Amino acid sequence: MLRPGRLLAGGLQHVAASYAGVVAPPLVLAAAVGLSPAETAFLVGAALFTAGIATLLQTIGFWKVGARMPFVNGVSFAGVAPMTAIVGTQAGKRDALPVIFGAVMVAGALGFLLAPWFCRLVRFFPPLVSGTVITLIGLTLLPVAFGWIQGDAPGRPASPTGLALAAATLAIVLVLRRVLRGFLRQIAILLGLVAGTLIAIPAGAVDFGPVEHAGPVGFPTPFHFGAPHFTVSAIVSMCVLMLVCMTESTADMLALGQVVGRPADERTIAAGLRADTLGTAVSPFFNGFANSAFAQNIGLVAITRVRSRYVVAACGAMFVVLGLSPAFASLIAVVPRPVLGGAGIVLFGTVAASGIQVLLGAGLDRGDNLLVAAASLGVGMIPVVSRTFYDGAGVPETLRTLLDSGVSAGCLTAVLLNLAFNHVGRRDGQRDGGQRRGG
Repeated sequence: MLRPGRLLAGGLQHVAASYAGVVAPPLVLAAAVGLSPAETAFLVGAALFTAGIATLLQTIGFWKVGARMPFVNGVSFAGVAPMTAIVGTQAGKRDALPVIFGAVMVAGALGFLLAPWFCRLVRFFPPLVSGTVITLIGLTLLPVAFGWIQGDAPGRPASPTGLALAAATLAIVLVLRRVLRGFLRQIAILLGLVAGTLIAIPAGAVDFGPVEHAGPVGFPTPFHFGAPHFTVSAIVSMCVLMLVCMTESTADMLALGQVVGRPADERTIAAGLRADTLGTAVSPFFNGFANSAFAQNIGLVAITRVRSRYVVAACGAMFVVLGLSPAFASLIAVVPRPVLGGAGIVLFGTVAASGIQVLLGAGLDRGDNLLVAAASLGVGMIPVVSRTFYDGAGVPETLRTLLDSGVSAGCLTAVLLNLAFNHVGRRDGQRDGGQRRGG
């Protein structure tokens, strides 16, 4: 295990990389429901607290729960669309939160029961499929970094200040990675975020308002927004979301397994899915939502090469503390979005590059493997390029939940095409060749 100082610094780096991803869904949902600023802060604190619990379940674990890999778990952004849809079905918008919490509980419990069977999908993830999915994870995350540079306003061009801060942060991270050695090189991302924030202060791009108004202590009171309600339509919607989250988490575990040199087998994936789904089932008690593995941190592990799960466990403990102390949580919130975006380009680009590295060993020059990868990447990029692509196509809402997740849509396409081109109708000799290289 690393020394305490390095453990804390590494954990803080993971917190900085994933903080925005954890707080974004509750912020969007709070706006949809119409919560007050105080209630919004409470919901964000609850998301941080439950993300910490889920991360500890994943990294430390108990019994058969937890992949025991350096994985951060947090609120799944895939849940934003179905949850806001549930808000629209309620007469009073505030009444939607208990309905959402009840549905998330049921979905988490169902996912926990399905984990031993769902993990068997790993046999459908040979290098051709896993490499495609890992590449897709990186490509779908890059627009998140671009959105941060634009100040979370993708419809508008980046401001000169935002672009300059992102470029400066990116340059600092690259220079630090080039010139530093040892532990300092491992925390280059964290140092880059600190340096970028300091540069942003004289530019007037740092908002210290959250720090000034944040209380020192705040506990996410159980069922703060009311006792959970159980509605069939909402439960069905959240169960579909749970399957999507489980698919993404399986892909993320396979990706992280490649990065840390410990390929994720069925047992590891089953344990990881149990942590995801148990964390999801428990979260609503503390006003939290569905949790899944965070792909953002795979790039951080790949860059730093710090593979200790205890570093990410420290990140989980920090999330719990942040959830209990709004004042501490607000310190992370002062990092400007463009600064995060500059570091995000390196983080997410590294994930995509790792996927390409896997694809290089998948034999794209053999048979139809190139076609399988190309079509899967294309389908997976559709919702990334256009969030409204399926709006006028009459696609059922449950199917939209799947298609609007680029990783899930591309993953399913890769699995099906790999089976079609490398297995179905092939003789044993042909199948064996495909198995070694692609399917």
